Amino acid sequence: MTAQLKRCEWPGDDPLYLKYHDEEWGAPEHDDRKLFEMLILEGAQAGLSWITVLRKRKNYLKAFDNFDAKKIAKYDESKIQSLLQNAGIIRNKLKINATVKNAIAFLEIQNKFGSFDKYIWQFVGGRPIQNRFQSLRELPAQTPDSKTMSKDLLKRGFKFVGPTICYAFMQATGMVNDHSVSCFRYSEVQK
Repeated sequence: MTAQLKRCEWPGDDPLYLKYHDEEWGAPEHDDRKLFEMLILEGAQAGLSWITVLRKRKNYLKAFDNFDAKKIAKYDESKIQSLLQNAGIIRNKLKINATVKNAIAFLEIQNKFGSFDKYIWQFVGGRPIQNRFQSLRELPAQTPDSKTMSKDLLKRGFKFVGPTICYAFMQATGMVNDHSVSCFRYSEVQK
């Protein structure tokens, strides 16, 4: 039945991509753990395709203690070395080290702002930006908001959070509604 639905162009016909598009991408997310997960996964994607990360997502959840920032912040060199041997994730030392640094910075933001959600949603005024794009070609790689977010995250010690990664994070977590207006999800995530 869902095969008949009009969708954004980017998921193609890959079942995993379709499920992600139909159930998750662009839906406003306010759970701190989930926001942290998406920030880490978007950073892991740098230089790769999103489908590569999606296919490894379950492995990431297991390898990184279900993205429990308190546990990740305590990872030592021994844990980092074991992650570098884990073929189920992207074995990039810079990205793995960044995950640990990001967990520490994430916890500091939670302490300062009460939640990461409260902090991160300030970059869009607390409400999703409703774009009205007709096609994939219109989607920007970054915006002034993603540049501001990136600059602030970097200042707070985060890694792998450039403006393009931040914009992909904003799209994934529904801070912006970038479903094409003809996509069945456009109006669903708007509600």
